[in-house]
This record gives sequence, structure tokens and C-alpha cells, in this order.
Amino acid sequence: MTESTPTQQLSDVGVSIWLDDLSRERISSGGLQKLIDEKNVVGVTTNPTIFAAALAKGESYAEQVSVLAKANTDVTTAVFEITTDDVAAASDIFKPIYDATAGFDGRVSIEVEPGLAHDAQGTIEQAKALYAKVDRENVLIKIPATVEGLEAITETIAAGISVNVTLIFSLERYRDVINAYLTGLEKAKEAGLDLSKIHSVASFFVSRVDTEIDKRLVAIGTDEALALKSKAGVANAQLAYEVYEQAFDTERAKYLQGVGANKQRPLWASTGVKDPSVPDTTYVVELAAPEVVNTMPEKTLDATFDHGKIRGNTIDGSYLEANKVLDAIGALGISYAEVTELLEKEGVEKFIVSWNELLDTVTAALEEAK
Repeated sequence: MTESTPTQQLSDVGVSIWLDDLSRERISSGGLQKLIDEKNVVGVTTNPTIFAAALAKGESYAEQVSVLAKANTDVTTAVFEITTDDVAAASDIFKPIYDATAGFDGRVSIEVEPGLAHDAQGTIEQAKALYAKVDRENVLIKIPATVEGLEAITETIAAGISVNVTLIFSLERYRDVINAYLTGLEKAKEAGLDLSKIHSVASFFVSRVDTEIDKRLVAIGTDEALALKSKAGVANAQLAYEVYEQAFDTERAKYLQGVGANKQRPLWASTGVKDPSVPDTTYVVELAAPEVVNTMPEKTLDATFDHGKIRGNTIDGSYLEANKVLDAIGALGISYAEVTELLEKEGVEKFIVSWNELLDTVTAALEEAK
């Protein structure tokens, strides 16, 4: 009997492995299918940064860019056409997994323009436009968990469109996100929609929490502060899983599940380790539990496959210690609320920078192809 791989062991715990990357080259070369076949990948997430990187190495986009340039397509429309084509093609690759898991996995995510992060109506309109253009049941529309995003999440779910909520950093905002999802399901039910077809994941960011809090711990510099380094991200995510368990055990959530609704699963995002002194599989092996998604950059996926030590469910029984970690950080004068607000603000800003890079890259390519 052959020994199972770490990624298979992770899947056996109940973790869905989604790749945090997509490019046309990866689709056309068969590389994406290879990761499905060999490394247990069952979904893909994208964001403006990923598309900016893919288009910057744009040989595989040359033909489409040429067609768009000859038609005098404006840059925003060109980006919309290029990115939705990639997502549709990837969705087709994952369709067998989507069918086999009744929509649980086999998902491909595409994000609304980051400049709409504080525009609820604009987000709702673009979510519907992206969904219609990709025209695949297994697409997830990514909406950031800003205050304005909460309204957009509710209305997009209410329209029967599955959503990946992104840029969640705090437990409080995560609770708001779950409420927005449940409210959307209630509206969808009133409209007579099939709730079993509506899915959602809530992307809770991990490594960025450590990066920001560690910077503050190092500035304090005491032994007590330094002993807490690289612990906040995992603790925060473990407590997010507790929120998930509690929120979907309420009468409200159970009623919706009873009439066909799905739970909104927690997804660990930002799982690439930033601190070289921390093991490169930390945000995978320490956050393994049933019903979660871990979306990994390829480097983290390869590290997990190569030397990940999967120890089963590592979230079960962690809540007391996780609370102690966050309490100890707070006792040092580091404000959890301030850190998570800053990270949300920076997260939106970083995606806007990447979006602008994407527009610049495509503008240059269109000009060159004319």
C-alpha cells in the first residue's frame, strides 16, 4: 500500500485545497489539471495582484489582446474580457469536481474591481455582470468585507449568486459577514430561489495579521513581547473557526440549512509565510479542520506536498490558548481593533495598486498590438 501524500492527508482531515493563482499559460499547458491530479487541488482563487502578474508575462494573451486592439476596445473592457475568459476556462476544468461535490468544491473565484470596495451598488452591479459574463455555475464572485461590502454580499446572495467574501481580518467583521450571508439567504428564499445552489466562503486572512502584530511586538522588544511573535495569525484564525461553529449552530442558521441552504465555509487566505524564521507550512498544518478551505500560493502548496506534517484536526481544542495569545498581545498595548482596521484599509489599497498595474499592462499591450 502506498503512503498517502501530505496534501491527501490534509484533504482527508476535511480541508479543501484551492490554488491561489491563475494564468492562461497554467490553463493551456495542462499545469492546472496536473495540480488537480497530483496535489489534491479542488479550486482556484484569483485577485487583481494575480492577474497583474499573469498579464505581465503575457505571451499567452497576445492573440486575444490583438483582437481586442483591432476592435479599439477600451482597457477596462479588455481586462473584463481577458480575466473572465480565464475564469470561465478554469471553471470548465473544475466542473467535474463541482459536480462530484454538489458545488462544495470545484470553484473558481473572480473579484470585483477593488475601486468599488466602498460602493455597495457598484459592487452589486459588477458582481452580476461578472457572473453573467463567466456564465458558469461554479464561479464565485469575490466581494471585500468592508462595511459597504456587507450590503453587497447580502444582495448578491439574494440574487442567487455564490460569493467569496474577501479581506476579513477581525472576528467582529467575520460575524457581520455571516449575518450578511444569512440575510441574503433569507431574501433568496423569499424570492423562491433554490438555496442549495447558493454557496459562499469567507476569506479570513492569516499571515498579514502576524506581519503587522509582529512589527509592533519587535518594537516593544521585551522577552514577553518577542515570545508572542508569529502567534497572532493562527490564534485569530482558530477563533474564527469557533465563530463559524457557533454561528451555524443557531436556530436561524439551522432553519435555513433545513430548507436546503449551505453553510458559509471559512477560507484561510494569505497563507504564504512571510517570516523566514517560521516553518513554511505553518498556516496550513496549524489550521487544519473539517469544512475549511485553505487557498495556497503555489510555493506553499509545494512545501506542503513536499514536507507538510499533517497532524489531523489542529483547531479542535485550541480556543482557550488562542484567546490567551490575543489577550496577552492586547495587554502589551497592541490594539486588535486598530490592527485589523489598518489591515483592511491596506488590503483594499494594495488591490487598487495591483488593479492599476493591470490596467497599465493591458493598455501597453493594446497599444503595441495596434
